[in-house]
Amino acid sequence: MSIEIKHSKRRISYKNAMKFLNQRVAQIKENKKPELLWILEHPTTYTAGIRHNKNDILDHSIKVIETNRGGKITLHGPGQKIVYLVIDLNKRKKDIRKLVTIIENSIIEFLKIYKIFGKPDRKNIGIWVKGKKIAAIGLKISKWIAFHGCSINIKNNLDHYLKIIPCGLDNKKVTSILNENNSKIINVENNLTKIFIKNLSTNCKTNLSYLDQLILDRFLIYSRFI
Repeated sequence: MSIEIKHSKRRISYKNAMKFLNQRVAQIKENKKPELLWILEHPTTYTAGIRHNKNDILDHSIKVIETNRGGKITLHGPGQKIVYLVIDLNKRKKDIRKLVTIIENSIIEFLKIYKIFGKPDRKNIGIWVKGKKIAAIGLKISKWIAFHGCSINIKNNLDHYLKIIPCGLDNKKVTSILNENNSKIINVENNLTKIFIKNLSTNCKTNLSYLDQLILDRFLIYSRFI
């Protein structure tokens, strides 16, 4: 079971990213394209999931894009890495909770590389460090194809969060890798790729394909830059 990997060097608008994800979902349904792992950054963008509350917008001068993922309102922007996934659970285990756990564990494993110890919170989805949120998770399921993914704060401007109540959680703070560990942050895309591909393989009905093993060994051998 192969997974296409995409790394985008330039920032991708949220609208264009959603268009691409929805196209990939349709292509997977028709068995025309493989699953996808796409790592990118967005320009500063506020998005609202299907459970958002308008009261979570504190600054009404900002533009908020409504989207079909789960969750509430959140922020994307420079310095934050987005890991978009399109995963066909028809060919894996039809277990959404397990997929969320794989995403959580992948983020936790990634953070440990930078000496940051995160943990999930079953009441408030995402990954937390010392009571502050460092990563958000949101998925949508369409005919057992899961898409969207997670956002991880690397070195983004946290002041932009002051304009919203992130994920609808009042009195909760956010943080980033830079905020927790002010040291050199390197190999972000490579580390995320290796960890997510490895952990996603545990949810396959079959062993890693030869192509997937090459991806693990060489990290970026099948990456596309757009």
